[in-house]
Amino acid sequence: MIKLSEKKDCCGCEACVQRCPKECIEMRLDEEGFSYPRINERLCIDCGLCEKVCPVINRSEKRQPVKVYASENKNETVRKESSSGGIFTLLAEQVIEEGGVVFGARFNENWEVVHSYCESKEGLAQFRGSKYVQSRIGRAFLEAESFIKAGRKVLFSGTPCQIAGLRLFLKKEYENLLTVDFVCHGVPSPGVFQKYLREIIARKGGRKNSVFTHPNPAQMRDISRIHFRDKSLGWKKFSFSLTLSTPAGVEQNTVFLSEPLNKNIYLKGFLSNLYLRPSCHACPVRDLKSGSDITLGDYWGITRVHPAYRNDDKGVSLVLVNTEKGFLSYERISEETTSLESDFRKAVAINPSIAKDVDMPCKRKDFFTMYKDRSFSLIDSVSLLTRESKIVRWSKFIRRVNNRMKFEICRRIKK
Repeated sequence: MIKLSEKKDCCGCEACVQRCPKECIEMRLDEEGFSYPRINERLCIDCGLCEKVCPVINRSEKRQPVKVYASENKNETVRKESSSGGIFTLLAEQVIEEGGVVFGARFNENWEVVHSYCESKEGLAQFRGSKYVQSRIGRAFLEAESFIKAGRKVLFSGTPCQIAGLRLFLKKEYENLLTVDFVCHGVPSPGVFQKYLREIIARKGGRKNSVFTHPNPAQMRDISRIHFRDKSLGWKKFSFSLTLSTPAGVEQNTVFLSEPLNKNIYLKGFLSNLYLRPSCHACPVRDLKSGSDITLGDYWGITRVHPAYRNDDKGVSLVLVNTEKGFLSYERISEETTSLESDFRKAVAINPSIAKDVDMPCKRKDFFTMYKDRSFSLIDSVSLLTRESKIVRWSKFIRRVNNRMKFEICRRIKK
């Protein structure tokens, strides 16, 4: 029987819930908006299966990839809609063409992030793009197992801890399963994201002093689109964008929110690690321990590693091919990509989240104290906690002035 002594000991993959033969484990929300397993001890037969599928208890050895690539999808439309280079779509389309099934994270009707599957290329759009919220797995492992045992090819994409949980859940290797994870900074609280959306709806709907403290499905359905990685300002300066339709008399009024990562409050809180799951600060599956066949990410700083690489600011994928199966899958899509073989050590230097846990900030406790207090606005709380000190603001101002002076001096000398 799994007994949590500390919250960092559960990554929320839900493998234990789905493997329990007595169905006596359920996920319950805590005060931070994360789900944790709760066991009905009256029904538990102490079989130990829940412990055998837990990726925190059963950790693998760290690995190095077979190959490393900087890669882009040649389809510019798909690349624009993707977080980085659009490689996930190519891998998924290949599986669909072979009569397979693709699992990934999507939004449901209330804009919660859940795992589900699709069997058509058209359905892949819902999985495309990063979603900076922990997804709810539900019965996805059981559904994937059913397809695999029926002989269908399955691509399962998710966070590294979800992939590790799936592999332990299945208990053995399957040739018709391709697992794809991504370079994970950490997963934010679903509860925090829902509260953020409710406040945005209130403020954009003209109720600036309103703070929604309880979920309302009707309010969530006012949203028509959410994009965490909008590339309107480019790949390197991506934006959070949201399209919101609210009633205004008889007509429908469309309100569009688009803010770059350094301005959007939710992204600022996420990148400041204010509301990541506790296990993310002691991740059991970094260093490619998840066992995935392929790991995808953004190849930030690509021109520092490969100065001659064409950088059009539309997105470049970092592709870590971890297994022979992953290598064969990537080879089959290679003609539809612009690729360059790269170096793992240099890739890790630019993407440290591959191997290094993110620090837990001292302000995390302050944030959740405010989050639990219903009188506090989440937007105002994050604004306060991510505000730069006067020293930092002054140093940035001085650097800007110095840069302008240097530019002016160079211009005059040149003249």
